[in-house]
Amino acid sequence: MPNLMWTWQEATVIAGALAVGWGLLRWRQAFRRIQPFLREAALIIGLYALWQFAGSLSGNGTYAAVGRGQWIWNTERSAHLLSERTVQGWILPHPLIVQAANLYYDTMHFTMMIVFLFWLFIRHRDAYPRWRTTLALLTASCLLIQLIPVAPPRMIPNLGLVDTAMKYGQSVYGTVAGFRADQLSAMPSVHVGWAVLVAVCVYRVSTSRWRYIGIVHAVMTILVVVATGNHYWGDGIVAVALLIAALCAQWGGRKLRQKRVTARKDLTKQDVGRGGLVDVR
Repeated sequence: MPNLMWTWQEATVIAGALAVGWGLLRWRQAFRRIQPFLREAALIIGLYALWQFAGSLSGNGTYAAVGRGQWIWNTERSAHLLSERTVQGWILPHPLIVQAANLYYDTMHFTMMIVFLFWLFIRHRDAYPRWRTTLALLTASCLLIQLIPVAPPRMIPNLGLVDTAMKYGQSVYGTVAGFRADQLSAMPSVHVGWAVLVAVCVYRVSTSRWRYIGIVHAVMTILVVVATGNHYWGDGIVAVALLIAALCAQWGGRKLRQKRVTARKDLTKQDVGRGGLVDVR
């Protein structure tokens, strides 16, 4: 399967062009409705460029990446987590299911996020800034960790996991076995982090019965990334922990801003009160 994703250089150029377009149209009343779309597209594609750039940097030190992957595997077994090899064993006898899982992994990660952002921006504009910030915080924290290369389980020789995408010619990383730079970003799983973010946001923001699609997507993503050998359970656990941290940081920031606003109002009332007493006298 050809890799249809932009490189970080291509994404940077596209994000820059969108940002320039937004800047040029910012002062034109005729294009007022287009401006927010250009700004948000530039921000999101810029985040994507950073993600791809971090993946390219993590390609250094493949031997250490395998060692870290082996450590994660051993830690999970010590914690008695269900083996990723067992989950993969559920689908390996069914080629159509395996190929569907590969396709889901390759295509739904960005597709669902793009659809989600468009839906949120158009239908729930008031909630959009908060959740876009959550996405930015989550992605940035994932990128910082991904600068430390970690090989996915399918690349650890002695684990007995099959590279399902390579087996059926669906790999976006190339048509031959071996290491590629952006394959060594297993920890944490941005796939899982984004999918859970979509599920939480859609469930919180929407009242439609269709909001459960987000939860289904999150569950499907978790199962698919493990069954295809692309991620450990630990990758998803860390991604969800980072999402919780991002939400808590935003909650703390809002509380702090509310306290400052309340303090300013109290101070203003005190000043007005003093002024009133002086005027009465």
